[in-house]
Amino acid sequence: MIVKEVVDINVIFQHLLLQTYSVKMSGLTALVLGGSGEVGKQLVKELITNNSFSRVVLVTRRSLDVTSDKVEQKIVDFDKLEDYKEAFKDAQIAYCCLGTTRGKAGANGFVKVDREYVVTSAQLLKEAGCQHFHLVSSTGANKDSCFLYTKTKGETEKQVTELGFPRLTIYRPSLLLCDRQESRIGEKVAQVLMRGFDWRNKMSIGTDTVASAMVTNTLESPSQDTQPTPPPEGQTPNKAWEAQKVEILENGDILRLGID
Repeated sequence: MIVKEVVDINVIFQHLLLQTYSVKMSGLTALVLGGSGEVGKQLVKELITNNSFSRVVLVTRRSLDVTSDKVEQKIVDFDKLEDYKEAFKDAQIAYCCLGTTRGKAGANGFVKVDREYVVTSAQLLKEAGCQHFHLVSSTGANKDSCFLYTKTKGETEKQVTELGFPRLTIYRPSLLLCDRQESRIGEKVAQVLMRGFDWRNKMSIGTDTVASAMVTNTLESPSQDTQPTPPPEGQTPNKAWEAQKVEILENGDILRLGID
């Protein structure tokens, strides 16, 4: 009987904790980077329809075709982000879906967008007091990789982590399934093959599922399994680092979160 009562008390406590967290998660201001991309477009739709968010700020290089009273667009020059610090203020939650391809932007352009733009934006958000930063990365991200794509993604993850956000969630989706407006022949062929053979979504995932997972993750309390990330080499841990919560969600984790 004693064991059962203890278990029941723990269950009740966890339920009350989640309820308290959910109450706090209302009237939120969310900032989105990369709102014109495939994940970004789906994410903006999710945020607009979710009642927990009262304001959605799109930081973008050009005006986007989005109509909602919630949405505010801020046009910036990503090569001069330091001149647009005001655009990054007052965001409690930030989602970074920035990204391009080597084929579209060249090797240098790819690194500029996927690493430099991302890290600089994250720095400005950290300075502005953003509490939860979401970063869309990629499966296989590894700063020590010999491949430009996965190496750049890994370097970006490392540099953003070192900023010390109170909460950081990194998403590592596999091949993204979507209907792009622009033509990418190789990717299109891969998507067709994946839709036919990857019926358990081990190697692919829909952009709508990723977006749904990002919003769901925002509104859930951090997992008890989430561990603080150690500070950069040569730096002494402090209270900010000890309090930092970092989550890395692989493709399977995103799928479960986005569908449940």
